[in-house]
Amino acid sequence: MSKSCRERRPAARTALAAAMSPAVRGRDGEREGRPRPARPEMAAALTREGGEDAFRRLFRFYRQRDASDLRGVVDFSAPGGQVFRSQLSISSVSDQDAYRAGLQPVSLWKAYGLRGYPGFIFIPNPFLPGCQRHWVKQCLKLYPEKPNVCNLDLHMAPEKTTDLWGQSKEQLRRKGSSKWEPRSLLEKLRWVTLGYHYNWETKKYSANHHTPFPSDLAFLSEQVAAACGFRGFQAQAGILNYYHFDSSLGIHVDESELDHSRPLLSFSFGQSSIFLLGGLKREEAPTAMFMHSGDIMVMSGFSRLLYHAVPRILPNPEGTALPSCLDQAPSSDLPVGSVIEHSSDEDWQVCAKYLQSSRINMTIRQVLAEGQKFPEESGTNGKVQTPSEDSYHENSKAKRHKPNTVS
Repeated sequence: MSKSCRERRPAARTALAAAMSPAVRGRDGEREGRPRPARPEMAAALTREGGEDAFRRLFRFYRQRDASDLRGVVDFSAPGGQVFRSQLSISSVSDQDAYRAGLQPVSLWKAYGLRGYPGFIFIPNPFLPGCQRHWVKQCLKLYPEKPNVCNLDLHMAPEKTTDLWGQSKEQLRRKGSSKWEPRSLLEKLRWVTLGYHYNWETKKYSANHHTPFPSDLAFLSEQVAAACGFRGFQAQAGILNYYHFDSSLGIHVDESELDHSRPLLSFSFGQSSIFLLGGLKREEAPTAMFMHSGDIMVMSGFSRLLYHAVPRILPNPEGTALPSCLDQAPSSDLPVGSVIEHSSDEDWQVCAKYLQSSRINMTIRQVLAEGQKFPEESGTNGKVQTPSEDSYHENSKAKRHKPNTVS
């Protein structure tokens, strides 16, 4: 990450632990034990109250709490306590490939683990200056386009969702500060699916509901996975989540992929959030942590199938409209073969306006192991269905709003 951004920021199931890569072990090489919360005394007090499980109580705590009282949230910009340095596989990604993906050389990354969560890796913003802009633009301008699928397809005619960027850019560019202004279509976007498209009703992927996965995002994901010890990772499905300050993501486990030995990759851009990582059961109190723009999170091994959620979106900690790591445009001399594209000033103005009150998250996963196929099922047509209420985006005004199942 750029120096200015670093300086200004304050901060599966049990059987899968055996599949954990050496790159995600602690410094002493030993696997960590079971999850434990960041503030045991607070978690214990909340857990003793009847009616709700421990995870739901902490979710509500962070959802409703005043932003000035977040002392129990792990901050990876000031690691300590249960945070330890994780080792990365530096030789698995050449500096040239890292540059091509818009990343710093892996030798310059910092990576952390959490005691009690083997297989969890947190990488604070490893992007080259300006390169986050490419992914923001892709998530707003390109990835929502057909044949990809988005939440608006559930209740709008196809011709109404063919050019969300074109229909929204002028409205976004002119948008003022009043919350009463009509929202553009881009501001109504909640999720987009890529590659194998998740079926919200069956909670499954299928062979007959697949479109080409974006090559630039696949390349980025392959480099990050390799650096974390997962060479040969294949980016086969993605869910993009679009959050605003009144959004949250419900408690869930990402278990629909057929191959759980491969990691779940999560990339965040824009405003900040609180992420909760729990245990194998909702009765286990989660640990809360901050995620800021550019941060990458990897869930693998034991941590691949743990409960998690996003109870709250927060303004970036620098107190500015956008975090400083988004101030700079990409370098004018990108390497040959770079997947990063320069954005026009006009396009970035639209993206910046959107991000002033929003966060974008990309989660990438490998659905099938090498040579694996989907089981044949009767009655599966691959059609996008209305999401169930078990996994959902929440909104302070509309408690249960069109869902998604990732962080």
